[in-house]
Amino acid sequence: MNNSAASGLTDTSRGRIRRENETRILEAAERVFADTGLAGATMAQIAQVAGLPKANLHYYFGTKEQLYQAVLTGILELWLDATDTIHQESDPAEALAGYVRAKMLHSRQRPLASKVFANELLSGAPFLTHYLEIELRQRVEAKSRIIAGWIADGRMTSLDPRHLFFMLWGMTQTYADFAVQIRAVLEVETLSDAAWDEATSEVVDFVLRGCGIRTAPNQPSGLVS
Repeated sequence: MNNSAASGLTDTSRGRIRRENETRILEAAERVFADTGLAGATMAQIAQVAGLPKANLHYYFGTKEQLYQAVLTGILELWLDATDTIHQESDPAEALAGYVRAKMLHSRQRPLASKVFANELLSGAPFLTHYLEIELRQRVEAKSRIIAGWIADGRMTSLDPRHLFFMLWGMTQTYADFAVQIRAVLEVETLSDAAWDEATSEVVDFVLRGCGIRTAPNQPSGLVS
């Protein structure tokens, strides 16, 4: 094997290790920040949960605040990517149902991410103000223009798309942020697969009816008749 090939393999291996370590750190940080908040968290705690030396955390992310910022940004980027179902040429029912299902899946699989985000907003969003005022606003404005186009074409009822997004966020994230309340009302210790499917279908159906989009009785939620 020549030196060029060996160097290429080494670079590939280093890149893989870096990605794996960063993922472990971000997952551990999400858990610790959800439990203790930024003020209560320490790099030592996060390193212990990640199973990595504390020096690795400082190497990849610098400070606790920079790591916290990375966690928050990753959460918002994940949620904003879910809006990719919303295109002008999309069927409104399928697009909105796809978005709701994606957000419900995030609440199910990443409840701690929702908690970290909610705590940041409740504290005045000091680490997210710039992101909210630029990236989030621009994405919501772009998707709102698409929804406004659907409304103009008579494909759904008249409403303010921005407030529609507020309601979608509230309905889907409540299953993560207020899981204790939901489990108490439903008298269960955990939500089963069937319970999550039912909850998702209920939210999808409610959203589509509220938007004036009819679904066929014998078709899955999100499919128009």
